[in-house]
Amino acid sequence: MELAPRREDGTVLLRMDDAAWRLALHPGEKDDVAYIGWNVPDEQSARVMAKRLADHGVEVTDGTPELAGERAVENLLWFTDPFGLRHELSWGRDHRPATFRPGRPLSGFRTGEQGMGHVVLLVPDLARADAFFSGVLGFKLSDRIVIDGKLQIRFYHVNGRHHTLAIGEVPGVTGLQHLMLEVDSIDDVGNALDLCERNDVPLALTLGRHVNDLMTSFYLHTPAAFQIEYGWGGIAVDDLTWESRTFDRFSIWGHHQPESSKALPPALITRIEQA
Repeated sequence: MELAPRREDGTVLLRMDDAAWRLALHPGEKDDVAYIGWNVPDEQSARVMAKRLADHGVEVTDGTPELAGERAVENLLWFTDPFGLRHELSWGRDHRPATFRPGRPLSGFRTGEQGMGHVVLLVPDLARADAFFSGVLGFKLSDRIVIDGKLQIRFYHVNGRHHTLAIGEVPGVTGLQHLMLEVDSIDDVGNALDLCERNDVPLALTLGRHVNDLMTSFYLHTPAAFQIEYGWGGIAVDDLTWESRTFDRFSIWGHHQPESSKALPPALITRIEQA
């Protein structure tokens, strides 16, 4: 990534391409997810989505010029999902052609029309989450993973990337399990793996290949408890031909948890009281 100029309040902005920034780290009293951004083609698309949300009883708030400036977009709307996480719909992203300069030699990140990558969220009620993200927002199901009839994860796409959002059910918990970043070369994955080893960055999962998106990747722990998946080679989906599937495991090979990882937090979570 490239480190953009730090803001006066201490916010760290990270670049992955010619967008002004892709990931923001804000100062705060505790580690948490402040918001997730979704870029749409234009204001009309955002207003259509806002009406759908309002029709389902979800309050939608218009962004201010000041907030749009902070996000480096023309404008935005925001709302919260059934589990209290803030989502922002923006359009008119600030684009700066031929300006991306990664912090180390890199072939590049796979972004463009596929966006930044993907996030995996933990929720206490998978059916309720599916009704919101699929039924209200219109995210399309790519496939599912069901293990022993207990662990259930659903994967959704909003563009050509196999999944931009995945949701796992964990009773009594909300949170961020991991953020995925995809690079353009398997060598970038190998170099990152070497860097983690040299700098004593703890791995959450070893190198492996997933069954559904066929991503070759490894996972690392972050100081904020959520994990980062760093991968290459994810497949694209075509809605004209794609058929959702169900799998009974995560990986074709690899993705083993190191013994040292078992003592570290598996995700950035908030425990909630259930009625």
